[in-house]
Amino acid sequence: MQGLLHNVGSQPRDRHMPTLRVELFEGRTPEQKAELAKELTAACVRVLGGSPDAVDVLFFDVARQNWATGGVLWSDKQK
Repeated sequence: MQGLLHNVGSQPRDRHMPTLRVELFEGRTPEQKAELAKELTAACVRVLGGSPDAVDVLFFDVARQNWATGGVLWSDKQK
């Protein structure tokens, strides 16, 4: 698996830097996601050191009917 990950990018990956997984409700704009990715990357570099190129941010858009808190779907909370 490590060999596969290494071949994905053009440069070797810094294994000490994080991959951030951001799960949020659908509806954020690409511009909002880009700004959040930039801010999260800057925070990781500031706190952990390393290069911004070594930080991955993955966005997962979730429909409100697929997310529950306290046993209640968010789609039902809006009714």
